[in-house]
Order: sequence, then structure tokens, then C-alpha cells
Amino acid sequence: MERMVGTVVRGIRTPIINHGDDLTEIIVNSLIKASQCEGFTIKDRDIIGITESVVARAQGNYANTDDIAKDIKNKFGDETIGVIFPILSRNRFAICLKGIAKGAKKIILMLKYPSDEVGNHLISLEELDEKGINPWTDVLTETQFREYFGYHKHTFTGVDYIDYYKSLIQECGVECEILFSNNPKTILDYTQSVLTCDIHSRFRTKKILKQNGGKKVYNLEDILSTPIEGSGYNEDYGLLGSNKATEDKIKLFPRNCQKVVDEIQQRIKRKTGKIVEVMIYGDGAFKDPVGKIWELADPVVSPAYTSGLEGTPNEVKLKYLADNNFSHLKGEELKNAISEYIKNKKDNLVGAMESQGTTPRKITDLLGSLCDLTSGSGDKGTPLVYIQGYFDNFTEE
Repeated sequence: MERMVGTVVRGIRTPIINHGDDLTEIIVNSLIKASQCEGFTIKDRDIIGITESVVARAQGNYANTDDIAKDIKNKFGDETIGVIFPILSRNRFAICLKGIAKGAKKIILMLKYPSDEVGNHLISLEELDEKGINPWTDVLTETQFREYFGYHKHTFTGVDYIDYYKSLIQECGVECEILFSNNPKTILDYTQSVLTCDIHSRFRTKKILKQNGGKKVYNLEDILSTPIEGSGYNEDYGLLGSNKATEDKIKLFPRNCQKVVDEIQQRIKRKTGKIVEVMIYGDGAFKDPVGKIWELADPVVSPAYTSGLEGTPNEVKLKYLADNNFSHLKGEELKNAISEYIKNKKDNLVGAMESQGTTPRKITDLLGSLCDLTSGSGDKGTPLVYIQGYFDNFTEE
């Protein structure tokens, strides 16, 4: 019978995973049980995606605001700290900010505008146009910002992040001054001790500050990059990729992830004889068209994956072939011609017209978005995502 189904994605339910649990055993057993219950067969080159959250939970990779405060104090001493370019997020940054404030005497909080780097807007571009404000050159104080734009609540959360972040700092007994600027050098007019909180632009920001007089310049990846009195940590990303756990505690990005994916791959092979690919994923990399939010608030989409997921897709566009190369064919002749073309396609299609529009992003970035959208961030209870047929094409029987 002719094959009629391509890629299939399943969210797999697992038990609630806690500190100390054998994550590999849980993942493997959950997948095998699901295959038995749902009647699907585990095959070579299938893909297992595991959300980073359960990996960190199993590792117990947590820290509290006092741990953050001690590291901040160790690095900055009693200096006024410029905290610049944080994203606007209760989940991602609020608890980190509380910890930073606990370790400081005064904070100059400098926000990007009209939005943070992942698209959370303080105001709209249209409002900037109406007021004649240029966000690339104009620096605004809190008073000036309010005079121009008043008070705005976030589209999705209903939070005024300016007031919210200021209140978090002041509740720790710390003086807070707020600025609005997109130029890292602005903060150096106020202090040479700076904590940069941007994610994907962090290396450039840090370089600019150091080249222009910054004396103590750190990024969130430098905070809790080593344990503080037995706390959780991440040697590569520090506070980047962390999430709120409680009002006083964060869950950090998981550590030693390569070992996790390799162990799961090996155990599946021992139990089934099949070689599957395995990846740990965090945020997907996609943009919401309504809220304008670019989802990727983690430092990477996938902190670890098995070798079969390296690289980018090498695909041709079926509609291009049908409309151009084989426009004179129809029906079975067209199908056969396209199938033959795919079987004989070049190993590298970069620049070829036949590949235009095929999104040559990293395979792990594409899969990370697929997994993130499948598992969701709420109450689905499926931190394990199982993907079949992803590497198949039109010629597969």
C-alpha cells in the first residue's frame, strides 16, 4: 500500500520528574510504554526530544536569591551597578533581579525601548513616531518616558514592567534609577560597573563596554557559573536560561547535557536494537505575530544532541520543481520525475534555485521549535516528544 503519512510528532506523558530521579530510565520506559499502548514501532533515526526543564529538575540544579546576591557582591563589591538590557519577564528575569538587588546598594536599570531583545514591547513603534523619538539616539529618564508615553501594560501579562522591576529592587531596600537607551555606552555615564543582561547580543555588548571604559563588566552567564556554597550553577551559561521556580528560587539551565543524550541513545539501542537521535531542547526559535515576541529566551535552542542531528536540511522545493523543471508533466509522470530528481539531488544545494524557500536553519533549531510547540509550557504533561519520519522525503515508501 502506498505510504500516505510523513512526519508524525507525539507528546509522550511521563511521571513528574524530581531531583534525584533516574531521568534516563524514566524517558526510556515512558517511550517504550507509549509505543506499546499506542501501537507505534520505534525505528532507526526517530528523534527523542526532552525539555531542558526536566533535565535540570532531575539534576537539582536550583539556586536562590541569596546565592545570586553573594555572587553579585563578590564581583561588584559596593559599587553602583548598571543592570542593562534585561528582557521583560516574570518567569525569566524577575527572581534574578531580586537576587541582584539583594547584592547591591544602588542599581541603575537601563531598559531597551520600544521593546526588549526578544520582542516584549514597552511601547509601539507608532508611539515613537508620534512623539518624534529616535530610539537609536535618544536617552530617556523614567520621568521623560512617562511624560511621553504614560503607563502601559504588557499585551499578554498585564504587567507594567517599569514599575514592576523598580518595585522588586526597592523592596530589597536598594535605590533604583531607570533609564531608557539602546546604546550600551550610555550606562558608562553613570557607572563603570555593569551587569549586562542581554542574551543573544551579550558578546557585542560586553565588548563595547570594555572598549569604552567599563571596569567591572559581567554578563548573566558569569553569575552562578560556579556554585555558591553548594548552590546550583551552570559553567557555560550561569543565569542565562534560568526560570522562576518559587518567589525566591530559580531553576538553572541543565548541566552535562551531552552525557544525558548519549546515555538515552545507548539505552534505547540496548532495549530495542534501534539507533534513535536524542536532543534536549529549551525555547523554540519562532516569532509570535500578535505579541511580536521572539520566543527564544534561552541562550541556545538545544544545549546537547546526538551526532545525527548535526547540520542543516538539504531539501528541494516540490512546488518549484512542479512549476518549473517539470511543468509539462502531470499525474504519475510528474510524481516519478520529481522522485527521481530527489533521489539524485546534490549533497549541497546552497544557492540552487530548486532549494529556495526551504529554510536551511540548523536541524536542532527547527526540531526545537517543533518540540516546544508540541510539549507546550503549561499542563500537557508531555516533557518528552517523539518524532518519526522527520528525515524522510517524497520518495520514501
